[in-house]
Amino acid sequence: MPISKTIFVKIVTVGSRVFVTSFQLAGVQGKVVDSPEKAYDEIKQLTADPGVGLILVSDDMSNPITGKLTTLRAEKSTPLVFSLPSPGSEKSDVDYRMMLKKILGV
Repeated sequence: MPISKTIFVKIVTVGSRVFVTSFQLAGVQGKVVDSPEKAYDEIKQLTADPGVGLILVSDDMSNPITGKLTTLRAEKSTPLVFSLPSPGSEKSDVDYRMMLKKILGV
């Protein structure tokens, strides 16, 4: 009988204080940044952590660094780096809990 092993990975958000706080209310840790370059630096550090499985980035931070993120994704398959609408964007009525459930397949 095969023994299955459960692996737990962290989810981390990167973005503005409002974006990060929205996920912290759901128990997800985050890194508050004030520029796309700082977001990229944080994301790069997080990709070096084997315990991180998913990085959620606000689109206002990820859009200006899309090229860099694409290169980073090509170099490393994990963690997954997902861009989500930031508070106040065109899609401002986003339910982050519901979106997180969809991403995780819950």
